[in-house]
Amino acid sequence: MSPSIIRFAVISLCAVGVSVSAAKAADFPGDRPITLVVPFSAGGPTDKVARELALAMGKQLKGQVIVDNSPGAGGTIAAKRVINSKNDGYTLLIHHIGMSTAPALYKNLGFDPMNDYEYVGQVADVPMILVGNKDLPPKNYQELLPYMKANVGKIAYANAGVGSASHLCGLLFMSRIQLDLTTVPYKGTAPALTDLIGGQVQLMCDQTTNLSGQLATNAVKPYGTTTMQRIKAFDKIPTLNEQGLKNFEVKVWHGVYAPKGTPKAEMDKLAKALQGAIQDPLYKQHMAELGVEIPSLANATPEGLKKHLKAQIDLWTPIIKAAGIYAD
Repeated sequence: MSPSIIRFAVISLCAVGVSVSAAKAADFPGDRPITLVVPFSAGGPTDKVARELALAMGKQLKGQVIVDNSPGAGGTIAAKRVINSKNDGYTLLIHHIGMSTAPALYKNLGFDPMNDYEYVGQVADVPMILVGNKDLPPKNYQELLPYMKANVGKIAYANAGVGSASHLCGLLFMSRIQLDLTTVPYKGTAPALTDLIGGQVQLMCDQTTNLSGQLATNAVKPYGTTTMQRIKAFDKIPTLNEQGLKNFEVKVWHGVYAPKGTPKAEMDKLAKALQGAIQDPLYKQHMAELGVEIPSLANATPEGLKKHLKAQIDLWTPIIKAAGIYAD
């Protein structure tokens, strides 16, 4: 066979390969469902955001996005699972602020958030509220602060486990008020909130997505939001900032990631679908009802998520190291 014929055959095969890849990208996701892996249990705050996002993204992609809960180890089990998944665009990870704190919390993390993923974009910023058992005597934060100082050994602060959003909020809160309250870690938000309502613990900082029902029935007592401005869905609750805890802000931001090496064509489709999803009227309505803020379109991009993740790692690493707290 002549060299010219061989070259023609090679070029033809390459062209066929390119055309097949292009066809697959154009058809993506087709009839095959995309799996959105959630690092926490069903019914929790991140799970609620994930399920709303799955519906909205599925609408944009004209396909199905299913939620798969893979809880454990502060979200690191799910994060590693997605890294090891096939990088074809059909497996995604939604994770919250814990993606930025894991490098400081875990001595042997096993993955690098800045280099082991492709980035799709941010999808939600969930505010938090400092709440107490309804029978706790202080009526507001101004009364709570001196009460805590007078009863340090009698107040237990609950969290959903090391590295959870409630743990981080409490860590920052105690460092700001310069009090070392007794902390009680739980295996999830639900049991922590149950014990708070039951009076076994006195305080907790939790996400609005998880507190709306308890606040509506007065099952817990709100002491302030962790935002700079009042939350529209909970506008009767003052911010901690306006009550004297200046510049105290904690938002549980959520981002979507894909395995490293996911093809650009698929990533572009996913990013576009995510941006369309967060602008979907029903998604926005449901998020507003939960007190969740929709990120700007600039943050709902691969570049926006990567930039925000780096900034959050830089913010939380010194705080966690100063506290000397490490997860197993």
